[in-house]
Amino acid sequence: METVAASKKSQWDNRVQRASDLAARFAYAREILAFYGEVLRLQQRIFDEIPARSAPAGASDMPLRARLDTAEAVRYLPALLSLAEQKGTAKLAEEARAVRAISLEQQQAMLRGFLAEEPLANGFFARALLQPYGERLAEQIPGTSPQSDRFVCPRCQGRPQAAVLRPEGDGGKRFLLCSFCLTEWEFRRILCAVCGEENHQKLPRYSAEELEAVRVEACDTCRFYLKSIDMTVDGLAVPLVDEAATVSLDLWAAEHGYRKVEPNLMGF
Repeated sequence: METVAASKKSQWDNRVQRASDLAARFAYAREILAFYGEVLRLQQRIFDEIPARSAPAGASDMPLRARLDTAEAVRYLPALLSLAEQKGTAKLAEEARAVRAISLEQQQAMLRGFLAEEPLANGFFARALLQPYGERLAEQIPGTSPQSDRFVCPRCQGRPQAAVLRPEGDGGKRFLLCSFCLTEWEFRRILCAVCGEENHQKLPRYSAEELEAVRVEACDTCRFYLKSIDMTVDGLAVPLVDEAATVSLDLWAAEHGYRKVEPNLMGF
C-alpha cells in the first residue's frame, strides 16, 4: 500500500512540476499554466484527503459518477473559488464570485448537475473539484477489457480528453485518456474516436515544429479532433498537462473548422 501511495504522490508531483516546466518553455501559455499548476496542487490535496469511503453506503454497484459524494466534495469549493478569484482570468473570477453568492444547497446541485452531464455555465468548478474523486474511485474498479474500440471511458463513460502513444516494442500503442476520471484505455491506432472512421486518408494529423511530441489527430468525416501526446518522442511528457499546454494547436484546429471532442479543464 505504501508503494501505491508513493506512486500516486509521485504522479501528482510530476503533473505540478510539468506545468511549471512548460510554463517556462511556452510564453504564450505561461499564465494559463501557472494557474493550472495551482489547480493541480489543490486537486492533489483533495486526492490525498479523500476518505477511504468516498461514496454513499451501498454504492459499490452504482455507476462511478453516481458514487461520488458531492456533500464531501463541496467542502473544498471555498478554496477553489478563492484560487479562481485571486489567480484566474477575469471571467473565471467573476464566475467564482457568482458561485460564492449562491446557497450551499445550490452549490451541491451544481456538482450533481455536472455528474448528470447537464450543460453548466460554470462547469470548471464542478469538474476541478470532482475530478480527484473520479480518479480515486476509478482505481477501485477492476482493469479494463483488452478490446480497443471503446469510444467512451470503460470506467465512467466519459469522453476522451486526449490520445496517448506509449512505447511498446519498436513502436507505440495508442490509448485514450478520459476527460473526467483520467483512466487510459487502449484504442486502435487508425480509428476516429468519435465516428469510427477508419480510412487513414480522412484522418489527417497536424503538428507544429516546436511541439514535436503533441499533434492534432483530426477526422474529416465528423470534423472532431483530439490532441495526441507521443511518449515515444518525449518520455518526460505528462499527457494531462501537455494537452492543456499546447493551446496553439487548439487555435489552429478551430481555425480549420475542427471541433474538440472534449475541452480540457482550462476550457480549450
